[in-house]
Amino acid sequence: MANPSASPDPILSPADAIRFARHLRLPEVGAPGQAKLRAAGVLVVGAGGLGSSALLHLAASGIGRIGIVDPDTVALDNLHRQLLHGMSTLGTAKVDSARRRLAEIDPAMIVETHPVSLTEENALEIADGFDVIVDGTDNLPARRLINRICIRTERPMVFGSAQRFEGQLAVFDARFGPCYRCVFPDSIEVESTESPAQTGVFGPLPGSIGTLQALEALKLVLAIGEPRYDRLLTFDGLSGTFGEIRIKKNPKCPECGSKP
Repeated sequence: MANPSASPDPILSPADAIRFARHLRLPEVGAPGQAKLRAAGVLVVGAGGLGSSALLHLAASGIGRIGIVDPDTVALDNLHRQLLHGMSTLGTAKVDSARRRLAEIDPAMIVETHPVSLTEENALEIADGFDVIVDGTDNLPARRLINRICIRTERPMVFGSAQRFEGQLAVFDARFGPCYRCVFPDSIEVESTESPAQTGVFGPLPGSIGTLQALEALKLVLAIGEPRYDRLLTFDGLSGTFGEIRIKKNPKCPECGSKP
């Protein structure tokens, strides 16, 4: 892939030169790459466990425009894993709590909030102009909808899942590999319809997966490294081990196949 630091250095403000000094020392990022991050937009659907960690790292890394979609308010039982929020924001809309916290990290960033559920009627409008969509949800209909929007608008979906002590991570982009429905067809989804609210989730796990989601989103914006188009990462928190499953496009996929 092209090295972002190969192009002429853009002008960074003195504050940004200090804030992102460690990025600027990386040949894969440099000043041109940091300018790419400032010009990019990432939409995060869900400001819960996964979204909290992903949003914090996206903001701290210099993404210039962040969208947040979540219809819920902050509750006490969120706080063991949703590090965006705290006691002072109990009862507050999660998107407002998130915006307040992200503004403390980087007030120059644009944050767009949508205190609604993502639906067939509003998804295209909400997703307009964003380069990457990060899936921070914990339910199948929302993931399927994000997948459809990403296929229709030709953009990547950074998928993450955290339940009990186990996590998963992948990048789905039908242009370069399988989509979400290729890997999680109806037959599999029917067997695993319980949400973390029903099964439980160990506090640090969503943060670990959300951090990796932010990393994949940043790689996509910078066009560096190897996105997980054909590899599903698995993590077992109890044993502390990672695994990897090769995934393929399904030509009969109802969403992205040759006969959808």
